[in-house]
Amino acid sequence: MNDYGILSLIPSLLIIILAWRSKEILLSLFIGVFAGALILNNYNPLTAFLRTTDTYILQSLADSWNAAIIILILALGGVIGIVTKAGGAQAIGKHIASKAKSVKNAKLASWLLGLAIFYDDYSNTLIVGNTMRPITDRLNVPREKLAYIVDTTAAAVTSIIPISTWIAYEVGLINDTFTELGIDFNAYGTFVKSIPYSFYSIFAVILALLVILKNRDFGGMYKAELRAYKTGKVLRDGATPLASNELAEMEVPEGEGITWIQAFIPIISIAVITVFGLWWNGGGAAGIGIGEAFGNADSSVVLLWASFGGSLIAAVIAKFIGRIKIVDIINAWVDGAKAMVIACFILALAWSVGTITSELGTADFIIGLAEGNLPAFLIPSVVFVVAAFISFTTGSSWGTMAILMPLSIPLAHTLGGALIPTIAATFTGSIWGDHCSPISDTTIMSSMSSGCDHMDHVQTQMPYAIIGGLVALIIGFLPAGLGVSWLISLPLGIVGIYLVVHYAGKSIEPATLDKVELK
Repeated sequence: MNDYGILSLIPSLLIIILAWRSKEILLSLFIGVFAGALILNNYNPLTAFLRTTDTYILQSLADSWNAAIIILILALGGVIGIVTKAGGAQAIGKHIASKAKSVKNAKLASWLLGLAIFYDDYSNTLIVGNTMRPITDRLNVPREKLAYIVDTTAAAVTSIIPISTWIAYEVGLINDTFTELGIDFNAYGTFVKSIPYSFYSIFAVILALLVILKNRDFGGMYKAELRAYKTGKVLRDGATPLASNELAEMEVPEGEGITWIQAFIPIISIAVITVFGLWWNGGGAAGIGIGEAFGNADSSVVLLWASFGGSLIAAVIAKFIGRIKIVDIINAWVDGAKAMVIACFILALAWSVGTITSELGTADFIIGLAEGNLPAFLIPSVVFVVAAFISFTTGSSWGTMAILMPLSIPLAHTLGGALIPTIAATFTGSIWGDHCSPISDTTIMSSMSSGCDHMDHVQTQMPYAIIGGLVALIIGFLPAGLGVSWLISLPLGIVGIYLVVHYAGKSIEPATLDKVELK
């Protein structure tokens, strides 16, 4: 155990409690970072304040990966700004609205688009949310529902795809631990075998689909759906969406502007540049297979290429097709980037929390609590729960994987536990905690791209994450620890999710509205 013991939990728990009660995530994060710095600096408030700003926040922005993500977000905001200025957002909205004429079809289109952009979770959240928000707003889909769909089809999908920006990291963690233990297994093949046991990731995506198709919801999401249906408000009164009004209030050109196809070209270009860039940067031109090339690539660099390439393509279309002046294009790019600034601040503070929890040894303390004589059959289940708790309190699925994988594999290997399900439990448990955590980067970016109040997103998504996690634990990992195949657990889990949605979910139907009061 670390020297700070239970005190290591204070920053994360403080952030969660404050954010839940006040709904002020920015201030809550800052207080959490300050509380951690206070503990680390002998409770000297002046030193803690100075280290909060000049060490933890500054270092989070100085990290090359984090800086690349900030620039990526701003640049993609710029792309959306240019497309909006040229009338593209309106054109996309009109076209999809003409096809997806129902609320259900708009939600389903969002879900399918989330699956289509499987190669990177950050690209997924930013593109799906920003693309679909005008359409779902027009059909009075609550922003909370869009944020849930966006968040669910991001990391949960990317983490189980053999060709994605996650693959090198996940396979690398397995390979490093195998090497340390002298286990002569192929790491990539092991990862592929673990995919069907990634119960939470699979069930979360299926749950979102069933919620859409059955039109049944739980808790706060049901209230959000009822509000949107009865009042047309996609946000609750007093909500603070994680996107400013620059895009919503942007003046578009008179007349038709660019077409919906032309508006999609920059978005499609970003996807094409990303896929090609990952292949090329990872050594694909040297004859390396596409899966290995994706794993070797520096995805932060490639995403920068894609975002600025998309900005250039959007600018060319706006200038020569939309007839927009250069100065207006530049201003539109800046306005689009400005709409992302609040989210960038929140991300920087969330990364600072990660540094604080690392120095305090939060994860080591949690793991220490879980140590002891574990029955072998419980190892996948315990690893799943511990991974979720670490990810929830630190806000980092990748950090959780890095901390837990070197411990979970030896535990299963030494005690004779189910190795493949244990590896899957480490990965997908991290996703579970990530989905529940208000300080998760992908959760923050989902709120941002969907224009949703962040704590509204966290609170309304929580019941779905809990349902998916409990089904994964009870029907997935507990039986898997006893040797039950995924061929049995997966179908049973899907049936279980269907029954929960059907019998426990509430439906917004015209016939029932007279019996329900909006609070």
